[in-house]
Amino acid sequence: MNKYGLIGHPLGHSMSPLIHEKLFALSGITDYTYELIDIVPESLKNSIDMFKELKGFNITIPHKTAIIPMTDRLGESALRYNSVNCVSNDNGIFTGYNTDCDGFLRSAELLPLGGKVLLLGCGGVGRMIAIESALHGAELTIAVIPQDVKTAQLVMAEILAKCSDASVRICLVSEISGKFDLLINATPVGMYPKCDSCAVSDEIIENCLSFFDVIYNPTETLLMKKARSLGRTAIGGAAMLVYQAVKAHELWYGGTFNAEDISGIIKAVEGEVNKMNSEK
Repeated sequence: MNKYGLIGHPLGHSMSPLIHEKLFALSGITDYTYELIDIVPESLKNSIDMFKELKGFNITIPHKTAIIPMTDRLGESALRYNSVNCVSNDNGIFTGYNTDCDGFLRSAELLPLGGKVLLLGCGGVGRMIAIESALHGAELTIAVIPQDVKTAQLVMAEILAKCSDASVRICLVSEISGKFDLLINATPVGMYPKCDSCAVSDEIIENCLSFFDVIYNPTETLLMKKARSLGRTAIGGAAMLVYQAVKAHELWYGGTFNAEDISGIIKAVEGEVNKMNSEK
């Protein structure tokens, strides 16, 4: 029996068991367990023996950086972001990866990432999206609230250190102007339960051609609703959540999946989120 799991604290309700159950089923794998493993930060270092019993595991907040010294080697994406959210165990050798970037890139592959991109927020997942967008040729504008300007400047410096000819600028959300091929919301504005909030004005939405929102609860944010009412493409965070898990299965045992099957899992996640919200 191969053991897998998600390590974090606090975990609460997680979509991971649902997603991984479906991915294992698509691969025809039945001899596995996937568990939620809640570990407080001060106990992480003492949990190495338990980790060795796992064939692979996912890591979430607050352990994505703290887990790094416990790995034997890091994949290129983990090195790029100094962050690990997936570990494979190959006969006791731990390799850490960052599959969040894979989740983002695969879910946004039909969007104009190489065009004029407006990114709202740059903390956490926003930092990764900013760097990936710039590395994929975006003419990037990072829009932040005043207290996040210093964070944005650090991200901008990091981008230019990796790609000196990258096109990146910073502005305040209140000063956004111009037209964009893609708007990406990497802020929590619009997240459940504050579903009636929208990160930008209707005018800004009208000036953008396509949208990506990292939020997956609700499955359709107010930003996405407004974009779709204009006939624009808008993708929500459930796709990113599922695709980062898909990458984990590719790393753990060489899993392969087709787009139709993954689309079905995304719909299942969205259905579960909607059901969960209706019961509250």
